[in-house]
Amino acid sequence: MSTQANTNAYLRTRVLTASPEELRLMLLDGAIKFAVQGRDGLVSRDYERVYDGFSQCRAILVELICGIRDEIDPELGGRVRALYSFIYNELINASFEKDLERADRVVELLQYERETWSLLVAKLAEERAEERAAGDAAPTPRRPTDDGDDAARSALSVHA
Repeated sequence: MSTQANTNAYLRTRVLTASPEELRLMLLDGAIKFAVQGRDGLVSRDYERVYDGFSQCRAILVELICGIRDEIDPELGGRVRALYSFIYNELINASFEKDLERADRVVELLQYERETWSLLVAKLAEERAEERAAGDAAPTPRRPTDDGDDAARSALSVHA
């Protein structure tokens, strides 16, 4: 089996076994990768690379926008959607105007969003582990709370 085939099999397994939160994190990783590729194309004046990188990043941003669920917290969903729309527009402007500063801003925003999402994924994993441990000790069903944590998690989850 070739290295490329091994990589594809690994990625396929990773995607198929990932939680919705982890899928969103993977999308953010891809968006960063392609934004950096487009930014590097601006630096080297390789405009095909700019187009390819920014186009892929925009496609991922559209998926991120479409995956936001408003049922639980419409205000939070609207804010996140507005952020991704802003990043999308900045990518378009960076590409058309060949603006390295805007491209850098996009990469910075995506990296910040990725870090924020990474912290949430870690917190959710910790909470789930605690729930499993508590469930083993005393089997009581968990009910959603009014503290907003469940709402924040659900509002940004990726459609299954």
